Amino acid sequence: MNTLVEVSSPEELAVVGADTRVRVSYQEDALELRLPFGSHARLFLSEVNRAWSDVCKSPTQVPTFEWINKYHKATRGQGVVKQALAPLSTKLTKLNQHRKTEKPSDKKGSLEREKGSNSGTQKSRVFSSPESQVISSREHRDDLVHSSSHTPSNKAQILTMPQFNLRDNLIRCELLKNEDLYTYLENFSFFLGTYNVNGQTPKESLGPWLSSTPDPPDMYCVGFQELDLSKEAFFFNDTPKELEWTKAVSNALHPDAKYALVKLVRLVGIMLLFYVKKEHAEFISDVEAETVGTGIMGRMGNKGAVAIRFHFHNSSICVVNSHLAAHIEEYERRNQDYKDICSRLQFRHLDLSQPLLTIMKHDVVLWIGDLNYRISDLDVFDVKELIGKKDFETLHNYDQLKRQIDEEAVFVGFVEGEIDFQPTYKYDTGSDKWDTSEKCRVPAWCDRILWRGKHIKQQHYQSHMSLKTSDHKPVSSLLVIGIKRVNADAYKKTFEEIVRNIDKMENECIPSVTLSKQEFHFKDVKFMQHQAETLSLLNDGQVPCQFEFIQKPNESTYCKPWLTANPPKGFIAQGGSVDIDLEVFVNRSTAPELNSGEQQIEDILVLHLERGKDYFIPVTGNYLSSCYGTSIHSLCRLKEPVRDMPREMLRQLAEISRDENAANTEKPLDIPKELWMMVDHLFRIAIKQEDIFQQPGLRSEFAVIRDCLDTGIPDSLSGSNHSVAEALLLFLDALPEPVVPYSFYQQCLESCSNASQCEKVISMLPQCHQNVFNYLAAFLRELLKNSACNRLDVNILATIFASLLLKSPKKQDLAEKRKAQEFFLHFLTQGFS
Repeated sequence: MNTLVEVSSPEELAVVGADTRVRVSYQEDALELRLPFGSHARLFLSEVNRAWSDVCKSPTQVPTFEWINKYHKATRGQGVVKQALAPLSTKLTKLNQHRKTEKPSDKKGSLEREKGSNSGTQKSRVFSSPESQVISSREHRDDLVHSSSHTPSNKAQILTMPQFNLRDNLIRCELLKNEDLYTYLENFSFFLGTYNVNGQTPKESLGPWLSSTPDPPDMYCVGFQELDLSKEAFFFNDTPKELEWTKAVSNALHPDAKYALVKLVRLVGIMLLFYVKKEHAEFISDVEAETVGTGIMGRMGNKGAVAIRFHFHNSSICVVNSHLAAHIEEYERRNQDYKDICSRLQFRHLDLSQPLLTIMKHDVVLWIGDLNYRISDLDVFDVKELIGKKDFETLHNYDQLKRQIDEEAVFVGFVEGEIDFQPTYKYDTGSDKWDTSEKCRVPAWCDRILWRGKHIKQQHYQSHMSLKTSDHKPVSSLLVIGIKRVNADAYKKTFEEIVRNIDKMENECIPSVTLSKQEFHFKDVKFMQHQAETLSLLNDGQVPCQFEFIQKPNESTYCKPWLTANPPKGFIAQGGSVDIDLEVFVNRSTAPELNSGEQQIEDILVLHLERGKDYFIPVTGNYLSSCYGTSIHSLCRLKEPVRDMPREMLRQLAEISRDENAANTEKPLDIPKELWMMVDHLFRIAIKQEDIFQQPGLRSEFAVIRDCLDTGIPDSLSGSNHSVAEALLLFLDALPEPVVPYSFYQQCLESCSNASQCEKVISMLPQCHQNVFNYLAAFLRELLKNSACNRLDVNILATIFASLLLKSPKKQDLAEKRKAQEFFLHFLTQGFS
């Protein structure tokens, strides 16, 4: 389903991304539901559509609607439906009066969607003009697709719903291919703003920043970083400052227009707000928001990105707000953060069976944030001298982001406007003075705005020196973007021509493709090391074709969990081709069985052509065993590097570790040697390292560390302290059985408030697990003795390690996380041996 425009009173902002009210009626019964905004609600409504389609196919049968049973068990905040199936009137209502006003063709049932509690229902309208709100005609189709605001872009996307067949997808793809025939460009203004607020609360009006344009912009995309620096925000993603800064923004928008808040998304301290002029709200559709953390282990949200994607008229737009790694020397880490965000931040498609949408699969990408790139190869005095001369062109040549873009290391295809304002970081809070602290940071353009796409012109790019709340200055850019709109007459003509051509060829030919390779082999697959090969499909038939990798009999997915095909399904025009990336990636969930030999890199993909034949594609490879994903029990019995051990021995050790009564023929090591190597390295070299266990390392350095641990070559670890620290966390995270075995988890939570009971639980662990726990606790206590240098906080350390050592068999809730942290705190703050 589509975006709901829910408008509050005239004095208040509209909320586009609000809950959706839906009335579902059948014969004498009706339900009124409130669904949470987003793709989960659309999934529910698509199931309603399919159920209604089934009723139409068999009108004489009494429908049972068995699929709805699962929603009765949902509760607030869980499952698909919030307040699931709880009628607004608290019971089934009979809409007899409403049904009397229905047309005869509508008497069997209806699905209506409301704009809000104070507005009338959206009445059904026939699929007529692209610029109108669209409802599929019951005379022409037996499914029902209702929306409060279908825009032209949705016409093509409606056709990707699961119930549509190859012919519909042919029409959809031909429409997209011939888009230039029925669209024209209209300019709209987008105000982009970014502000790192350094954990502060709003102390001054944001008007000088957000209302700095003579005319009101059509759209606002406003990003914040470091919204809240507290531990509660970091670990529990909860902060009152979200509301405080949202109010500050809403109060500072241009006074000459009314705006609707379409969407808000936040990850810890990274927040993005998206507003539109109220008159444009009905043309916004397919709004989705996603987040990705790039902090330690690729999960912590102190660094990362949030993004919102949407359709405006016939153009797809993605807005990204990111906060990348800090420190002047960490430009490679910033590059890695950017690449991680691009690959890992993905949006659900309107059709949930379709491949996920990545950032770059949009007509326009707008990227804002504290990118943290600094000025290199100049000392602070030279930088300030160039600033004093306003010689920003010379200074920009030393900017890390410019250099990385010039080398095509990051932001390939993006554009940034000319910088003619002074660096936005770092100032003494409350002033315009450069940093006077002991560190005396070199000024830098940390806060940036870039874009990617066609028909985009920048009107201004500037900082706002009058705002003094933070040690950063906010930055803004006004872009005028050519947005694709639909000419209704041209659309109708193009649509009819496409249908005529498809009718001619639909039954004449059977689709076929040529595969570039018949089988694939991945050599020397390693833990957390991505490998990919390309399968090219050439449509050599006489008709466009639709392909999909399908499940084999008795299997729930089309491939093994370590393998993915991207895209897993798609459409190829006649004479066209498509490249499919076959990707192998072994992670913590798939490594244990591959290490032991219970599973191999071996699978067969079944490529199915709609109305055509199936192709069978073998995928094989050899996996190199690793200490990552091997149990503590097994590692304590390995005197040699794991890579040197026969696979059969690893399999036997894995079986023994699962058998508590198995006899031990040889005295094991007290702790795994691999664990000792990492902890010993950190104890000797990194005990005073600033931000240890809070700043990620480099992926390339982790690969070297992993290989050293697995092969014993060389005999000492290399790489930065942060990379070794992250390698240790990844080792603990990949253990098949955590340091505190799952069977002891509940006892740990129950004893968390009693120190002696905590110690008693640990004393009951298997000896090798007990040794590892005590060894790690002793090491962490030594780290905390040096907290003046390494800036470690005992609560942060307890939370990080509790999440790795005390894992729940199922997903932890917030209360369990707090209890696990409290349990582990006892061992960091008291002198347990």
